[in-house]
Amino acid sequence: MIEAPILQTLSEPLLPNLYLLDYAGVAVFAATGALAAAREKHDLVTLGFFAAITGVGGGTLRDVMLDVPVFWVIDWKYIAVCLLAALGVWVIGRPEWRFRALLWLDAIGLAAYGVMGAAKAEALGASPLICIVMGTVTACFGGIVRDLLAGQPSILLRREITVTAAILAAVAYVAFKLLGLGNVAAALLAMPLGFALRAGALAWGWSLPSFPARVRAP
Repeated sequence: MIEAPILQTLSEPLLPNLYLLDYAGVAVFAATGALAAAREKHDLVTLGFFAAITGVGGGTLRDVMLDVPVFWVIDWKYIAVCLLAALGVWVIGRPEWRFRALLWLDAIGLAAYGVMGAAKAEALGASPLICIVMGTVTACFGGIVRDLLAGQPSILLRREITVTAAILAAVAYVAFKLLGLGNVAAALLAMPLGFALRAGALAWGWSLPSFPARVRAP
């Protein structure tokens, strides 16, 4: 277990520069959770629950796996951001654009959280491969829980590119850091790459090759 003072020291290069990006990633993912609940015409309390689970789910698993204090337990503002996102969806949401909004917000969240998960692991001294894994977990786990609760097909089971976009964002961030770039520069270069890949999948149906079916002998 990493002690809190040591964690604060290790995180110092990360937090001042990417602090707002972390909140933005939580807000975007929370909005996708609230939108998923809104599609099923749930009440405001359920929207808030979906928003919180989706917004902090991936980061929670990341922190548990890294054996550090869970970020939203020591900073209540993350849950507040989730609840505000749910309230925003409740107030301004309209049925005709909710599904498309969910998809595009999810694309932004995948890229942002892919970077943030990798950045936090990197600030804690994790190896490049583990940083990439943590970025992917942070970006995808909340969406997986959201889809399961909403009774929708998991992002892991969709043919179009989803998880790969988060992996790309995390890989790009780690690569740019290894090249000597700072946190902000690496994040600003890595996020658009992850988002562009997911956007291409949404716009043009990009997908990875599927496992080939076995050809039966005559």
